[in-house]
Amino acid sequence: MPLHIIKLCVGVDSLQDLRDWRAKRAAEGHPSYCPTRMAPKRAAEILDGGSLYWVIKGQVLCRQMITEIKTDLPGHQPVRFMLAPDLIETAPQPRRPFQGWRYLDPGDAPPDLATGEGEEMSQELAKQLRELGAW
Repeated sequence: MPLHIIKLCVGVDSLQDLRDWRAKRAAEGHPSYCPTRMAPKRAAEILDGGSLYWVIKGQVLCRQMITEIKTDLPGHQPVRFMLAPDLIETAPQPRRPFQGWRYLDPGDAPPDLATGEGEEMSQELAKQLRELGAW
């Protein structure tokens, strides 16, 4: 079973901000990655289908598949989680602030946000349903 990573998305106010920033970087020819200082000790489990879950303004809102983990790079952030370009929306899940990244067990990860018919539910509607206890 894959192991996931969870990380705060600092400097981003919404999921659309993250989408716009990722699209701009892709248009400039940059791959999608997340730099960090610490290499995961459980890299093999992460590379077995794990994702990086992004916390935006106190809520887990999306994830990106981790395709590779590069280590021993120059600079003060010598590790990169290389990510698939697609942002997959998840059911909103509240999270308190923390530093760095954390492992996220599959059982604790929020489900992907989809209605089952190929249509996506808005983040606001999903948040309201969750607050009401209906989802």
